[in-house]
Amino acid sequence: MKKNAIITFFAATFLLCVTGVDVSAQIENTQMDNSDQIKEVNKPNRNFIKTNVTGIPLKNYSLQYERVLNRKFSIAVQYRVMPTTAIPFQKAVLKAVGDEDPDTKRIIEDFRLSNYAITPEIRFYVGKKGYGRGFYIAPFYRYASFSTNELNVFYTDENDVENSIKLSGKLNASTGGLLFGIQKFLGKRVVLDLWMFGPHYGSGKGDFSGTSSKTLTQSEQDDLRQQLENIDIPLTDKTVNVNANGASLKLDGPWGGIRGGISLGVRF
Repeated sequence: MKKNAIITFFAATFLLCVTGVDVSAQIENTQMDNSDQIKEVNKPNRNFIKTNVTGIPLKNYSLQYERVLNRKFSIAVQYRVMPTTAIPFQKAVLKAVGDEDPDTKRIIEDFRLSNYAITPEIRFYVGKKGYGRGFYIAPFYRYASFSTNELNVFYTDENDVENSIKLSGKLNASTGGLLFGIQKFLGKRVVLDLWMFGPHYGSGKGDFSGTSSKTLTQSEQDDLRQQLENIDIPLTDKTVNVNANGASLKLDGPWGGIRGGISLGVRF
């Protein structure tokens, strides 16, 4: 198997790949004469439960709770989970790394990944309507964990016969970011939340290891170590350990992404 295929696949996969506070409603301006605004202040429907419908086709299931504090501010927390499944956009990944190589194709088709994330945020609604409606800016924090039991690394023995070792482990990441979005009320109960752009950046640490089904010779250890050393992820510190029983790979470096999607929910 080509060494560059292992490198490209690993990088492509992983690059794709609160508490609530109740604030009483107050009318700060006694000169306020807009009856619609007064009614909005006293409305009890300040709780929203939403799900990101655009993530469902990718088997990314999420639930977000938002609590409106006053006309300008709300707090929210989201839990997202993806059960163990094949790589999303598998055909696109195969095309990107080269599906002509049979070993690369086999790795991608057999690879399984799961993840979950917790994302608390504070929303600031900048429009006049407020109370959970209109354009908002939301600073947020995200903790995410990615796990796999199906990362095969190939090596050759003294007879130039190809073998493989299966690595398993997880990568945990902590990031902070800023989300820009628009939320609308569709009738009395339905909520539409558009996440337009939410870049986030931070750091991640990964620990992957595997045990060989046989005792590795020195030549096999050397080739396996070379394959792991050739995994090149920019700006990431990598620690490789190989012995007669297997291998381990530790990663420590920057992590980031972009939030986006369409959420639907209810008010209560």
